[in-house]
Amino acid sequence: MLEHGGRLRPAAQRYGIDEADWLDLSSGINPAGWPVPSIPGEVWLRLPQEDDGLEAAAKEYYGTSELLAVPGSQGAIQALPTLRPPTQVALVAPSYAEHAHAWRRHGHQVSSVPAAEILQAGMSAQVVVIVNPNNPSGKLFGIDELLSLHAQLAARGGWLVVDEAFMDATPEHSLASFCPRPSLIVLRSLGKFFGLAGARVGFVLAEREVLRPLAELLGPWPVAAPSRYVATLALRDTAWQCAAREALLLVAQRLAELLRTADLAPSGGCALFQWVCCADAVRIHEQLAQQGVLTRLFDAPHSVRFGLPSEEAQWVRLAEGLHRCKR
Repeated sequence: MLEHGGRLRPAAQRYGIDEADWLDLSSGINPAGWPVPSIPGEVWLRLPQEDDGLEAAAKEYYGTSELLAVPGSQGAIQALPTLRPPTQVALVAPSYAEHAHAWRRHGHQVSSVPAAEILQAGMSAQVVVIVNPNNPSGKLFGIDELLSLHAQLAARGGWLVVDEAFMDATPEHSLASFCPRPSLIVLRSLGKFFGLAGARVGFVLAEREVLRPLAELLGPWPVAAPSRYVATLALRDTAWQCAAREALLLVAQRLAELLRTADLAPSGGCALFQWVCCADAVRIHEQLAQQGVLTRLFDAPHSVRFGLPSEEAQWVRLAEGLHRCKR
C-alpha cells in the first residue's frame, strides 16, 4: 500500500497531538465541499439502481455520451492495467504514484518521463498516462497537445489515459467532451472539487470497447446507493459548481501569496493545492507537523504540497506556523 495524504491518525500518534487539534492540509480536497443533504432512509435499504439518474447527470456534466461509474477513480486505476497484455507504459514523473504502481503490478514495463518529454512518449510507449492538472506539480497540459499525443497512440493501437481528478475547477481544459473516441480514456472523480472523497464516486469516460470489460471486471453494484444519490444531486447543482470555481481560484491565489510571503514561493499548483519544491522540504514538513499542521511530503523531488485552509482561523494558524519555521 502506498502512502497518501489525509493520514491524520498516524500523524497524531507520531507527534502526540490529538486528531481534533490538527490543521490537515495534506489532501487536495475542497474544504468547502458540496453541502450534502439528509439521505432518505429508503436509499439505504436498496441495492444500487442503474436507472437512478446518476449516469444521466454525469453525462450532462462531463459532456459525453458514454461513461461508467466506478468506486472512485482509484477503482479504475487498479483495473485498467488488467485490460491489456503487458506492454510499454510511460507516465509523468513526479505524479500520482498509484498509476505506476498499478501498471507494474500487472507486468507492464513502466517508464517515468519528465513532464517536458511526456508528449513525445507516444512514439515508443503503447500506453501513456497523464494526470492533468498533474499531482503534485499542478502542471496543466493543453487540449491540442494531448489530442496530438492521442493521435500518435491511436494510430498504433495504444491508449492515452488522462486522469482529470483535479480538473473540475478548470473544465475548459478537459478532454471529457472529446469522449468517446478510440484509444482515449479519461478518469474523473467527485472526491476533490466536490469534497466528496468519502463517497468514493468516480467515472471512466471511454468507448464501449473499454467500458464493457471494465464493468464486467468491477462486477455489480460498484458504487453504493447512498453515494449514487449524493453524487447525482451534486452533479446537477450547477449554481454551486459555478460559485465553487470562482471561490477556489481566489483561495488558491491567497495560498500562493501566503507561501511567497514565507519565502516558500510555489513551484506549481492548481485550484486545490500549491506545491513547493525545495531542498529543505523535510524540515518544513516536520516543523509544521510539530505545530499540528499536516502537509504532504514528497521525496522525488524534495517538496511539500499544501492543501487549502477552510476558515479564517486556519489561515491565521498556517501563517503563524510558517512564520515559526526556521530555514
